[in-house]
Amino acid sequence: MQAAWMIAASLFFALMSVCIKYASPHFSALEMVCYRGVIGIVFTGMLARSRGIGLSTPVPMMHVWRNLIGVTALAAWFYGIAHLPLATAMTLNYMSGVWVAAFLLGGTLLTGRIADLRRQGPLVLAVMAAFAGVMMLLRPTLAQDQLFAGLIALISGLLSALAYIQVAALGRVGEPAARTVFYFSAGAALAGGIGMLFVERHPLHSVHALWLLPIGVLAALGQLCMTRAYTRGATMIVANLQYSGIVFAALFGLLLFGERIEPIGWLGIAIIIASGIVATILRARALPNLPAEEH
Repeated sequence: MQAAWMIAASLFFALMSVCIKYASPHFSALEMVCYRGVIGIVFTGMLARSRGIGLSTPVPMMHVWRNLIGVTALAAWFYGIAHLPLATAMTLNYMSGVWVAAFLLGGTLLTGRIADLRRQGPLVLAVMAAFAGVMMLLRPTLAQDQLFAGLIALISGLLSALAYIQVAALGRVGEPAARTVFYFSAGAALAGGIGMLFVERHPLHSVHALWLLPIGVLAALGQLCMTRAYTRGATMIVANLQYSGIVFAALFGLLLFGERIEPIGWLGIAIIIASGIVATILRARALPNLPAEEH
């Protein structure tokens, strides 16, 4: 099921990006981060209550660490979006899948588990192939005066990978997805709210503010699905399938905004899809019933 959860998460995040595109002329990035977090708090709080899930946690510091790196990664990504071409910012952020593969492979090498190394090698290649497909689809560029912003966006991908691994760790200690997403939403609302103290704030009594509701709900749904994927599935597979979000975003851009996909971009989409299928099949054949890796 981890494949279905991650594909669903990618779809929700892509739909959220569409709403952000419509809302961005009327609200700053910090405002959208804050309101996204507030709506996420309400949504996941109601979901947790309906399922009888308490919000108190036995591992508060794990949530603090997940929020610290996750919110920092989100802020770094928004900085990259503001100062880089969108394709470049997205590519550098989506290097998180490559970082996840590197961390897991490095952990395997350090612990000397040769059997795991043989199993993970083809999966690492699948992740790298998917990232190559992303490069072909987005074709990022970086000017000399954008090197600092490029570094920040690259760091956002690195921190995102650490956040995803921390999500998997929270799942292994028994934290429900609704509670994990609730605390992340609280962290985003707090960080965005503090940031709003230093930027111009826009009124909420306009029709454009309606876009904030689907942004928050879709972000919460995406986080819930992503959390389930990382806590219940094979980490390497989930990192690979994360690239399906780029495919969804490109197709939405084509259908809704008239953005053009070049032939090399269609080839990149095909590579992303094929690598996800191959990685899932490899994993299923090797260890069909294994839960998330213990990394």
